[in-house]
Amino acid sequence: MNTLSDISLHTSIFPTWCPGCGDFGIWGAIKKALTELAIPEEQLVIVFDIGCSGNMADFLRVYGFHSLHGRSVPIAEGIKMANHGLKVLVIGGDGGIYGEGMGHFIAACRGNHDITLLVHNNQTYGLTKGQASPTTTKGVKTSSTPNGLIENPVNPVALALSAQASWIGRSYAGDILYTTEMIKKAIMHTGFSLLDVFQPCVTFNKLNTHQWFQQKIYKLESEGYLSNDPAKAWALSNQEDRLPIGLFYENPDAVPYHKQLQQLSDKPLVQQFPTHVSLKAVFGEYA
Repeated sequence: MNTLSDISLHTSIFPTWCPGCGDFGIWGAIKKALTELAIPEEQLVIVFDIGCSGNMADFLRVYGFHSLHGRSVPIAEGIKMANHGLKVLVIGGDGGIYGEGMGHFIAACRGNHDITLLVHNNQTYGLTKGQASPTTTKGVKTSSTPNGLIENPVNPVALALSAQASWIGRSYAGDILYTTEMIKKAIMHTGFSLLDVFQPCVTFNKLNTHQWFQQKIYKLESEGYLSNDPAKAWALSNQEDRLPIGLFYENPDAVPYHKQLQQLSDKPLVQQFPTHVSLKAVFGEYA
């Protein structure tokens, strides 16, 4: 049994993100969090979405799955139900999770699937050259909205609250130590956990910069906030003059999806079938 460490998580490929990209901070926080939690490597699976955040599949040496755009969440749910002894983490961007994968996101909240969803929220489609994303501010001019965005932005925290997610947090990529602690709490929560991370795109988003966030963010716990009131969490999720980060809401009593399935009451699916299955035989059934 090998425990994950900062060294063991490295690959031979160095990130290709733009210098100053917020992804670097999240990458560092993930490695630090996994190292401090000392999760055995065979007990962790990370599902990667597409985009700049999804490129992390090349930069983390873990058991993982690089999914289709917006389809990372249901894949993670399937992995968890097949072997609910695993810690399952999803890494995606605001486009893949709140755009293409919006239906999957809401369903995961409602079902309280025991997975951790970590979203790089840079309010733009960075990999494809700066188009407007679901979280882009209304009126902003981008390569796909030259006259200004017409739609209102998605509010991830409010959406998760309305769908009754059992753990909802937010962080900022520029504060690696704080983001590390938030990732650890999200992973250790039993049930669905959303950690939305403000992640400045230094190339295409010239509005929501590191400097902009540093002037507006504050930590919820610094003002004595308690994360057990969804009504207060809702009000804070809609705050615009200041941007709270931290744990908005937690329901430790919510029962995760897999614990409500009779088929999994005795043991996980992976232990209910032969450990070695001939793929040739399986494919032959559909020939």
